Amino acid sequence: MNDSLPATTLVINAGSSSIKAAVYDDAGPSLTAHVDIRDDAAGLVIRPRDGDERTEQVAGPCSWQAALDLLFCRLLAATDSAGITAVGHRIVHGGIHFTAPTVVTPSVLATLDSLIPLAPLHQPQGVAALRTAIGQLPDAVQVACFDTAFHHTCPPEAMRFAIPRPLHDAGIRRYGFHGLSYESVTSRLPTVTGSLPPRAIIAHLGAGASLCAIRDGRSIATTMGFTPLDGLVMATRCGSLDPGVVLHLAAQRGMPVAEIDTLLSRQSGLLGVSGISGDMRQLLASDEPRAAEAIELFCYRAVREIGSLVAALGGLDAVVFTAGIGEHAAAIRHRIAAGLTWLGLDLDEAANATHGPRISTPESRITAWVIPTDEQAVIAHHARRRSQHG
Repeated sequence: MNDSLPATTLVINAGSSSIKAAVYDDAGPSLTAHVDIRDDAAGLVIRPRDGDERTEQVAGPCSWQAALDLLFCRLLAATDSAGITAVGHRIVHGGIHFTAPTVVTPSVLATLDSLIPLAPLHQPQGVAALRTAIGQLPDAVQVACFDTAFHHTCPPEAMRFAIPRPLHDAGIRRYGFHGLSYESVTSRLPTVTGSLPPRAIIAHLGAGASLCAIRDGRSIATTMGFTPLDGLVMATRCGSLDPGVVLHLAAQRGMPVAEIDTLLSRQSGLLGVSGISGDMRQLLASDEPRAAEAIELFCYRAVREIGSLVAALGGLDAVVFTAGIGEHAAAIRHRIAAGLTWLGLDLDEAANATHGPRISTPESRITAWVIPTDEQAVIAHHARRRSQHG
């Protein structure tokens, strides 16, 4: 990621309840913007590198598209919009079609629309941001960067379901997600640790959570599958679930597909178990037994899945924590590390309390680290390269 960036690279990272943006020049982000979207309001923050932070509150109901339009309006007014020649977008699902950053054409956009059912919490926003950027910056090269692309180095057996071959050939298989985050952390590993660990597990723990087994810098296995619903316990997503539960909900309880989707995607996970919140910060601050139960399940599933990835790697040299919970929740790292003592992990409690970067003792047989992820820098890098080289 050391390529010089022109002052014309805009990055858009569109989520379901927030939208992040940044303009990059040779020295990094010259301006960042962030809008949080709530039912009753929206809050916009713009931070120029050289200048005062600006905030703006929008009272009353604010739709996601209205928040996006506001972000574009304020961002383009605060920068040299006429000079923006490349826009990089985070797109969650690339399906079987896209295994690398891709310049967006009308046919690419149509294919991205067809993938919306595979990531209904994220794909619609990414595609909507693409369309808005095309309308606002029609002369800029739009580059889609996919969270699934990083995992195309996984061996076939790691990505196949045991279902009839025609279904696999039609694209029903494991894909994996959070690839831009894993790419960011993997690229920084040698700088932070001194060398690239041959066998590493990166734990991306946030509202969405997953693990990735990295061998010699490449993904070989990950916990998310066909959609971002699989794997670890998440803020509102259930993670791994016996498919028989879905059949039971449909056949015995008469729940329609849309209702089941809402249940598993928006009402489960930490929120569903605790009945309090999907926000780990609130659960850690709570004295409620249900909050403790949700935290315990979150950590148990992480430890159990780390064990499966250690088997896939044939051993382990390093574990790396990243994303909101992974970077900031020392208590969660402590609990997970306690479940990995059998691997020879010896946590440095003082270093863990101050968030590392190294949080294992010198005597530990495997090293443990906290490395912040920077998906937007990865997107900026790819947008620049694809806009220059096609």
